[in-house]
Amino acid sequence: MITFLKGYVEELEENKAHLDVGGVGYGVEISAQTLAHLKQGTEVKLLIHHHITDSDQRLFGFYAKDEMQLFEKLITVKGVGPKLGITIVSGLPADHLIGAITGKDAASLSRVPGIGKKTAERIILELKDKLGDVKTSGGVSKPAAGNITDEVVSALESLGFKKRQAEEAASKALQEEDVKTVPAAIKKALSYLNK
Repeated sequence: MITFLKGYVEELEENKAHLDVGGVGYGVEISAQTLAHLKQGTEVKLLIHHHITDSDQRLFGFYAKDEMQLFEKLITVKGVGPKLGITIVSGLPADHLIGAITGKDAASLSRVPGIGKKTAERIILELKDKLGDVKTSGGVSKPAAGNITDEVVSALESLGFKKRQAEEAASKALQEEDVKTVPAAIKKALSYLNK
């Protein structure tokens, strides 16, 4: 089982990198997120998901650990194979995807090519409670946090805060790196509002 490859980028294609590892060439399928970090002729270390079936072996390479962990969770979902999995992680950065899944934002997921509404809903249903161990390199992003922001604002309004105050506090809370869930965002927003 191959877990990582360290070598020189021999050639790059839209969704594939050819690595020279000690004189042996490896074709590694990659996402657009990983492709952005690679440059021909430079040395790189890619984390590898070695996908083996009865008739095939494929290597999927990732620059960041969170992207690989997310890919491995996605391919456990019924109807999401490695090809669609790499398309999904290409469509949105890992922190955006996690925010969309945990925030039950099917609309954001549906914007990724190849994902329809039903597939987006299945991904959310199967993964919303299983992403706690995926450590992201970025915070929750504004686009993916749309539903989270709405929930936080709604909760703050129900506590008697004005909509504008609630929106400002929610936005500020979701900028914090350690805020990943709605309850954490509400708690952080309340700390700003009660100053």
